[in-house]
Amino acid sequence: MTQSDLPTAAEKPSAGRNRLVLLVYTAAIFVSALLLFSVQPLFTKMVLPRLGGSPAVWSVAMVFFQSLLLAGYVYAHLLMRINSRAIPIAVHLALLITAFITLPLAISASFGDPPTSGYALWLLGLFVASIGLPFFALAANNPLLQAWFVRTGHPDGTDPYFLYASSNIGSFLALLSYPLVLEPVFSLRTQNLIWTAGYGLLILLIAACGLLLWRAPARSPATLAAESDAPPPSFALRARWVFLAAVPSGLLIAVTAHISTDVAAAPLLWVLPLSLYLLTWVLVFQQRPWLPHKWVLWAQPAAIAGVIVLLAVGGEQNLLLTLGGHQLCFFVIAMACHGELARTRPAAKYLTGFYVALSFGGMIGGLFAGLIAPNVFSWVAEYPILIVLAALCRPPTNERLPWLGRLAWPLVVVVALALIVLSQTKGETFDWLQEHRVYVAGTVAVVGMLLAILLDTARLKLAAIAALALALVRVYPADDGRVDTVRSFFGVHKIVTTPSGQYHVLLHGTTIHGAERFQNNDGTRVEGRPEPISYYYKDGGIGQAVAAIRARKGAPLRAAAIGLGSGTLACVGLPGEDWKFFEIDQSMVDTARDPKYFTYVSKCQPDLKPVIGDARLTFAREPDGVYDLIVVDAYSSDAIPIHLATQEAMKIYKDKLAPQGAVLMHVSNRHLELASVVVGIADANGMKSWVYNEDSGRDSEYIFATNVVVSAREEADVGQLASSDKWEETEPTANQRVWTDDYCNVLGAVYRRLRDGE
Repeated sequence: MTQSDLPTAAEKPSAGRNRLVLLVYTAAIFVSALLLFSVQPLFTKMVLPRLGGSPAVWSVAMVFFQSLLLAGYVYAHLLMRINSRAIPIAVHLALLITAFITLPLAISASFGDPPTSGYALWLLGLFVASIGLPFFALAANNPLLQAWFVRTGHPDGTDPYFLYASSNIGSFLALLSYPLVLEPVFSLRTQNLIWTAGYGLLILLIAACGLLLWRAPARSPATLAAESDAPPPSFALRARWVFLAAVPSGLLIAVTAHISTDVAAAPLLWVLPLSLYLLTWVLVFQQRPWLPHKWVLWAQPAAIAGVIVLLAVGGEQNLLLTLGGHQLCFFVIAMACHGELARTRPAAKYLTGFYVALSFGGMIGGLFAGLIAPNVFSWVAEYPILIVLAALCRPPTNERLPWLGRLAWPLVVVVALALIVLSQTKGETFDWLQEHRVYVAGTVAVVGMLLAILLDTARLKLAAIAALALALVRVYPADDGRVDTVRSFFGVHKIVTTPSGQYHVLLHGTTIHGAERFQNNDGTRVEGRPEPISYYYKDGGIGQAVAAIRARKGAPLRAAAIGLGSGTLACVGLPGEDWKFFEIDQSMVDTARDPKYFTYVSKCQPDLKPVIGDARLTFAREPDGVYDLIVVDAYSSDAIPIHLATQEAMKIYKDKLAPQGAVLMHVSNRHLELASVVVGIADANGMKSWVYNEDSGRDSEYIFATNVVVSAREEADVGQLASSDKWEETEPTANQRVWTDDYCNVLGAVYRRLRDGE
């Protein structure tokens, strides 16, 4: 900067101009954040009907967003290294206008159907080709506008990080407003147009920011000297920033996958932990933080202990515990990590480099939890690993009462190691420990964390105790018998062999998806054609419906089944019938075919060749009017792929039915009431529905109560079900909106389940 660039007294910024600068820059950053975080659920919902309802889709989407965020931050960092005001303004406005030309958002026409392998990479490519440019331009705005704000000479420019809080307030509001306002009120097309209009408004605001920067007086020599004297952050500090950002970013994906596995693969449940994640950024970067950082550091060990206890308990029978407990603990842990980032933030001169480190850490955490872990671990190991790493995010401390720590910590470690050794023995002691796994792991976790709080212990000791407690959760599993795990992009499946070896049981998440009896009660091996059990026994809802449609036709059925599971439906079909299966997960096909796990397929349909891929796409390619029965049983754990339970999906099923065919949908669910949803989408397609809801007291010996809906064009199409007192012809619920590809109401389904007390 030359002497002529220095301001005269007349050129010094006025109070009025300072207020204008603050208002315009805050508005631009706020609107940019609104757009940045509303596009995530918006576009994810646009692609869900093509991509399946797995929580893994959301994980890959998060990896994409975090990677593009890093790219945007690097772009902003490089742009601000140019010693010119005009060039960064012109380049960024040109980028925004180019991105605006590509709107409204649309799925790239160059991508066909998802592949049967390499699903994650294909999905990343789809996101890049479809929304990569507008998202990249948005991603750069936060650090770029803050850097511009510093150069305007505003009095608050020496510490502009409060604008980061404003950005995250916009992000937080965007995520909350989407499921509560935009999704239930506007169609997907209208949402897209609103978002496009917002993008146009943002370009005007950023142009105004650029004009204010262009017309701003040069900064004073004192300010320039103060900036030049600020020491650059060390490599160790930069590495710590990356680590502090990576851990909560990875935890965000791990927690989201944990809670969405057993409820629904819907944007609503993805929004909850992401909103809390953003709220932590808002709170820690306030000019006057609402929660003192030292309070959060005191609470963090308790939150770590809380996660360990929740993992030991399971929480699958209590929705509020699963949703609330894990997210509360996640919020405290993320607050501690992000609070450390706020405490160690650099001078404004190094602002863009700081944001690059944050986004790089966020991307690493996302890659680990979203892409690497599912391909490395056969079980969900990333959640406990990240909990242990969270303990290392604490700052260095000087322990209180070191003599007490020298006595207490070795005792806790010895007890925990002894319990792990005992897990490898057999007998009454091991059986008691396994039966009381919650108390075993929980006590070690709680005692260890209480000591950590009281003694202000070092982070390495805290991490070690957390690791030991989590190891106890692992070595004393909740499942009885031998457990094999199979993991794919779509989740973790467990095949449990009961202690006696009598049953093999398939679980996804915490929900049983099938079981087979391998031994009779007298211990002899079951021979011949296996008998369907679990939800598929002959006297249950599914068995009755299949028998009724078969009797109505009076001839072998031609049936389609969406979802293979353990392959039980292969034995529900009779010899001579044509049953075609549609399955998205190849690992499920491999498991069902392997006779060491299940024999339904090998003994009943050994030549089975299921169609691999998302059934919303693959089944739509089937010829119209050929199936006597379509069975939809594709739920993962208690989560539901919503795109298979919409008005548009039911139209596809109806089109594929033979003239007197019927659709059978299995809607048993612990957390959501779905029968009325199916009745509604069937009625919207001119079909009648009959509901079978068995008394839950029926459960015994792997024979489970079922909730089933059969839909058909006419009463005669369902045969004897229409006159059965166990099946109730059901009309759509008044004032209950029909689920479509544009609309779903998961909260309403949760409320109805809680209201009915089932």
